[in-house]
Amino acid sequence: MAARNSKHSTILDKPSSTPDIEGVLLPYQRDLVRAVSQHSVTVYEKSRRIGATWGVGAQAVLTAGAKREDRGMDVLYIGYNLDMAREFVDVCAMWARSLGMAAGEIGEFLFQDQEEKGVERHIAAFRIKFASGFEILALASRPRSLRGRQGFVIIDEAAFHDDLPELLKAALALLIWGGRILVVSTHDGAENPFAELVNDVRAGRKKRYHLLRTTFDEACDQGLYHRVALKLGVPWTAAGEAEWKTEIRDFYGDSATEELDVVPRAGSGRYLPLHLIEARASRDIPVLHYTCADEFVHLPDHIRTAETLRWCEDNIRPLLDRLDPLLRSLTGMDFGRVADLSVIWPIQIMPNLMRATPFTMELRNVPFEQQREILFYLGDRLPRLSGMALDRTGNGAWLAEVTMQRYGAHRVEGIHLTEGWYRDHMPKLKAAFQDASFDIPANAQVVEDFRAIELVNGVARVMVRRNTAKGEDRDPNAGQRHGDAAIAAALVIYAASRDWGSLTNFPIPRSDIMALPDDGSILGMSPHGAVATYLG
Repeated sequence: MAARNSKHSTILDKPSSTPDIEGVLLPYQRDLVRAVSQHSVTVYEKSRRIGATWGVGAQAVLTAGAKREDRGMDVLYIGYNLDMAREFVDVCAMWARSLGMAAGEIGEFLFQDQEEKGVERHIAAFRIKFASGFEILALASRPRSLRGRQGFVIIDEAAFHDDLPELLKAALALLIWGGRILVVSTHDGAENPFAELVNDVRAGRKKRYHLLRTTFDEACDQGLYHRVALKLGVPWTAAGEAEWKTEIRDFYGDSATEELDVVPRAGSGRYLPLHLIEARASRDIPVLHYTCADEFVHLPDHIRTAETLRWCEDNIRPLLDRLDPLLRSLTGMDFGRVADLSVIWPIQIMPNLMRATPFTMELRNVPFEQQREILFYLGDRLPRLSGMALDRTGNGAWLAEVTMQRYGAHRVEGIHLTEGWYRDHMPKLKAAFQDASFDIPANAQVVEDFRAIELVNGVARVMVRRNTAKGEDRDPNAGQRHGDAAIAAALVIYAASRDWGSLTNFPIPRSDIMALPDDGSILGMSPHGAVATYLG
């Protein structure tokens, strides 16, 4: 690998002082610089033209300008055309002058590459040399000779490279000797390898990768237009920024969702295909239903409590007795009170890391206190309970809070179900289906709940509309559903992905549920209280 036929070079002047880089970069640019310095592989999905290259250039100069003992190394920038390489090296030259770290020259030269059959070719490239002995090398296309180099690799606009998987494979070899990788791009379709890489990181398949995301609106909120106005020499005004944002969106038109909002196009439709859902369905997993009549909420506290405890003892206790006491248990819960179900989904982590579902519970029209009693009954008895992820959206916040107070913040997390949460964590649910590491009940209503997950603007979530469960005439527990079981499953898969810390032995607190009276005086309350059923 040789450099030859130098076309031109320019000596970089050093400034008299070094500026504060933290004060120059916008917040999302600072986040990127920090992420790259702290993680071996960083993936950054971004809006177009928000100054990401400017921030990356700063990190490139800091890396190449540092001494070896300060983690300095060569920087290898790979764009998909010559203009990108030229633009990047110009940005780096600006930073080198500002930071006073360049000691050599900036030059354009021909990079000698060797193809598979030994045929040599020469690729236009740019280079800045530093007094540290390292350099920034900006290439116009992907050379196979990347495998023979070492350093910090920047793959810019990764979605537009001809063979991103092979390029990543070559770059990953550099990690062995302490290299780093940044993969940064706007999107180019939901089926693009870059979009698939992002989804793999979100799904937890790329556990060592760090993911960042910045939309156009987020960049504006963090000061992008202030910098634009400064560069244009016009004063910043709120009206001016609003007009500028409108013009930018009008310019992109139908492409704005992908180009500015960081949503890959063609991202609509069913999230989980039926064949995949049914492949994970097991007839050995029971679904427990607890449905309360409207009059049940008006009964005295001790009767509602005793009736609920009776149902727990009759239905939950036998299933808990089957569980392996040595395995870790986790729970997810989607909360509902009137229109929607509450679904409680426990799992155990098997020795082969299978997330096994022993049973699920569906609570319809159950008063708040009785939902608490059922959840506490389960939590007090699950073997080695290590984590609970509970829906705290709306009225669920109360139950999430009292559960956290009972079991501790180190084991209970309340989740506000936002679009951002769905974006980050629904891929973990899909990965569990694809990897066959999760099973669900073979139940028609449960299957329909999973089919209710749709891709909307590239984000998998349950739609607002409610569906009437199939078989309503035959099943007294059926009614309107809102993908409740799927949300509970997503929560428990999220719980399984969290590091809840080590488990310690501690006394189990006494249950708040009062014991059944010995005289059986409440046995006649079922017609006015709860309708308890068990579906295998």
